[in-house]
Amino acid sequence: MNADELRALQAPLKARYREEPTAAKVTLSAEGILGEASITCKVDTGKALVEAGLHPASGGSGLAACSGDMLLEALVACAGVTLKAVATALAIPIRSGKVMAEGDLDFRGTLGVDKQAPVGFTEVRLRFQLETEAPPDQIATLLKLTERYCVIYQTLRHPPQVTLSSEVKA
Repeated sequence: MNADELRALQAPLKARYREEPTAAKVTLSAEGILGEASITCKVDTGKALVEAGLHPASGGSGLAACSGDMLLEALVACAGVTLKAVATALAIPIRSGKVMAEGDLDFRGTLGVDKQAPVGFTEVRLRFQLETEAPPDQIATLLKLTERYCVIYQTLRHPPQVTLSSEVKA
């Protein structure tokens, strides 16, 4: 896909969202089924069924996907797609590239070993390795716009209000 094809694809969407701002508001959803005999949750990704379980550092076997890994994978996927879209729109040639995310956890918090230890990631690092002839100023613009428009990156940087509720059936 080139810049003209991307603009043609997105132009009607942008026009509609300018005229009808509420049409741009979409609710994404995810659903999982709790494992019956194991500590797992099967998540339907729309493309495949992923069984998530405990990370080995919290007692898991390592056979099921770790939700922390899945969060980093979502960041990598979103950042990669966003970078490619921005590069395409700006006609910045990227021959190839790699997107990597790392996150630091202290499992003492998750396991309740130390009440002072945080639960969750304390730091997340996102890195790109790009093969391109683009000059440094174009790369800087590419990264700045990727950061600005990557949904998962921005969600992690500026967390939304999150609520928790339950429905119990007897």
